Amino acid sequence: LADYVHEKDVYPAGRLDYDSEGLLLLTDDGTLAHRLTDPRHKLPKTYLVQVDGAITDAALAALARGVQLKDGPTLPAQAERTTEPDWLWPRDPPVRFRQHIPTSWLTLTIHEGRNRQVRRMTAAVGFPTLRLIRVRIGAYELGGLMPGETRRLG
Repeated sequence: LADYVHEKDVYPAGRLDYDSEGLLLLTDDGTLAHRLTDPRHKLPKTYLVQVDGAITDAALAALARGVQLKDGPTLPAQAERTTEPDWLWPRDPPVRFRQHIPTSWLTLTIHEGRNRQVRRMTAAVGFPTLRLIRVRIGAYELGGLMPGETRRLG
């Protein structure tokens, strides 16, 4: 983060895996960081997810019920089809393109934060994640921020 954030004494509240994009909150408030990251608070996190294939109603319903992963069942999620947003920046490197296999976009809101959870959930219902962008953590939203941009919250 030191390459992007020049503010002193702020630390990430949570994490994004290497292949994920989007909102990462930085704070100097330990109490806030704890509230944002402690699993007991079950703070909702919302993602835009591009998956391989045309997502089915059955897959969306399974995500909404919660799916079985190797480390146990997930809590129910909110899962809805959506379209690729017009504000989305280009991915570097680009997502693989296969001419005869469509992709789908969905919004997925979870209340946990297991390692690579969204990717494992979509794979469990037969639609591997191609692109994952966190757009909201609780009341905090990505808004119009582009990669590398920051915004101070009041």
